[in-house]
Amino acid sequence: MISERIGDELREIAGADRVIKDAPMSKYTSFRAGGKADFLVDASSGEKLQEILRFLSREDIPHMILGNGSNVLVRDGGYRGVIVRMGEAFNYMRIEDSTLICGSGVSLAMAAKAAANASLSGLEFASGIPGSVGGGVFMNAGAYGGEIRNILKNAVLISGDGSAFAQAGPDELEMGYRHTRLHETGEIVTEAAFELEPGDPKEILALMADLTARRNEKQPVTYPSAGSFFKRPEGYFAGKLIQDAGLKGLSVGGAQVSQLHSGFIINTGGASATDILQLMQIVQARVLDQFGVALEPEVRIIGE
Repeated sequence: MISERIGDELREIAGADRVIKDAPMSKYTSFRAGGKADFLVDASSGEKLQEILRFLSREDIPHMILGNGSNVLVRDGGYRGVIVRMGEAFNYMRIEDSTLICGSGVSLAMAAKAAANASLSGLEFASGIPGSVGGGVFMNAGAYGGEIRNILKNAVLISGDGSAFAQAGPDELEMGYRHTRLHETGEIVTEAAFELEPGDPKEILALMADLTARRNEKQPVTYPSAGSFFKRPEGYFAGKLIQDAGLKGLSVGGAQVSQLHSGFIINTGGASATDILQLMQIVQARVLDQFGVALEPEVRIIGE
């Protein structure tokens, strides 16, 4: 448990109204499940983020950056450390010629909409991804044949200890399938620039509407989840393997393998993080036993 002294220091740095003790992570993650973090602090600017990171690094306090919380599950024991949330200061967009520049807190859906309104094509695939720009770069998010790395011009990063800012393009970020070097380095995305193409706004909006309709038809968008729970195994589709193993609709407590798309684990109401993780383990074991394929979670699982 992080001491109250650390909380007092964070309030001094960030402002008392920007620090929450025993923050219920079910409130801040799309799964609507999970335990409490010792402290959650809202970073109100790049300078405040830097100051917070420097302090946490100096004090050797475990910490994690959180955007929209759409790809994170906190175990029921909670997180013994500090969750640093990217605040409103990172929720900006501007357009320079055919480049869309976004703060890391902007939702991918809003970024795609802004691009469409500016007659810029390339971000349509991201219009239904339930995450932030920062998280999208971190994970190299993708859908419907598109990926962030295909349109990313560069990202502005801050080191995990708050000591330095840097810029990096997709090659330098080593962007692969749902992975970047940021997973290892601990660097944090504060801004991303997307290189797009001029297009017909009617065609762009029509494509986004089509993708949204396909997503709503095939994915359980009305239930809390973290999107596709498992990474796509090479040569297979996770959802098909799970369905072929007869696991569609399988439940543990309030967690369920979606009846609509077997690649999703959903919270049907009142699911604990333990329910979700037990269901994950059953799915992994059954698929490995029947098909010899080891499924890896795409979701970041933290806490104790």
